[in-house]
Amino acid sequence: MSKRVVLIVMDSVGIGELPDAKKFGDDGVNTLGNIIKAYDDIQIPNLTKLGICNIDGFEQVKEIESPIGAFGKCAEVSQGKDTTTGHWEMVGLRVDEPFKTFPNGFPKDVIDEFESKTGRKVIGNKPASGTAILDELGEQHMKTGEVIVYTSADSVFQIAAHEEIVPLDELYKMCKIARKIMMGDNALARIIARPFVGEPGNFTRTANRRDFSLDPSADTILDNIKESGQDVIAVGKIEDIFNGKGITEAVHTKSNMDGVDQTIEYMKKDNKGFIFTNLVDFDSKYGHRRNVKGYKEAIEELDSRIPEVIENLKDEDILILTADHGNDPTYKGTDHTREYIPVLVYGKSVKNGVNIGIRKTFSDIGATVADILGAKLPSNGESFKNLILK
Repeated sequence: MSKRVVLIVMDSVGIGELPDAKKFGDDGVNTLGNIIKAYDDIQIPNLTKLGICNIDGFEQVKEIESPIGAFGKCAEVSQGKDTTTGHWEMVGLRVDEPFKTFPNGFPKDVIDEFESKTGRKVIGNKPASGTAILDELGEQHMKTGEVIVYTSADSVFQIAAHEEIVPLDELYKMCKIARKIMMGDNALARIIARPFVGEPGNFTRTANRRDFSLDPSADTILDNIKESGQDVIAVGKIEDIFNGKGITEAVHTKSNMDGVDQTIEYMKKDNKGFIFTNLVDFDSKYGHRRNVKGYKEAIEELDSRIPEVIENLKDEDILILTADHGNDPTYKGTDHTREYIPVLVYGKSVKNGVNIGIRKTFSDIGATVADILGAKLPSNGESFKNLILK
């Protein structure tokens, strides 16, 4: 039995359209593939060594002869393409009923109740790009103290406020109020605090974002690993995605590289069980903003840190790199894209060059993690532990 599994989610680094992508309006999407098409000078030697170019159907780069890891990809069976759906399916929960969305903004009774309970008026109340709505309404917010509420194609209620106008504690309290309101018939996946700083024409969102999620609808492998007496350490927004359920320790992060740093810090400690990391910048800074060059550079930056992560693996540790959905920066709009996710597995006990193929569900990842750690397996997903271990 391995001592630890380190699972790093490269948030939104999808690897090609799913068979039902057209149903989601995502024809021809391929986050990593289309970035490589746009920048064929991309430098990802370490992901390549692990086997990313050998994944079935990934034709943008030449495959290599002897990958040092096991590799493959997973399809999503849940009805969605958002963070919560992807992560929940990954740890064994299938989401058959899509989370509610509000393509025309939130109903009047919701906004009235929110304003009454928070004591602040709302501006916005529509689907919007997070940066565009700051350009549009940030100055008005600063003059009036009215908070910017907006949504997207995802199941989210987002509250943007300048840190000098609305203190963080107050913003987080407002999110908790919104969380209570957006339940029952109005239940959506996440309430998101979107603090920002700066002046009109030059606003910047800060790293003090917080997500207030629904509780998972049933136990996940996080609960199973915790119940088996092992650690479940959440790095980045993982704690928020699961509303703390099944987690024994957590740290929030300011950036992808801070996420890598915090993961390595935990790897150096004497813990056992599961280290679960989300690197959100790919999605929030580059995918939604359709910044192809920035996305490419972020992938290169992570790639350059992979040797350091590997160096800090203990003899029985296993590293898994994956994603939770796509967000093709070359595609129209600003929303997530319905894609396969890559799976790369490495460790001293992992066979080199094993192709785990095309898995039917993200839950195969969770089943494998639980299996490796000797915890109860989820009801969804099939472990590929026996395929990959020596």
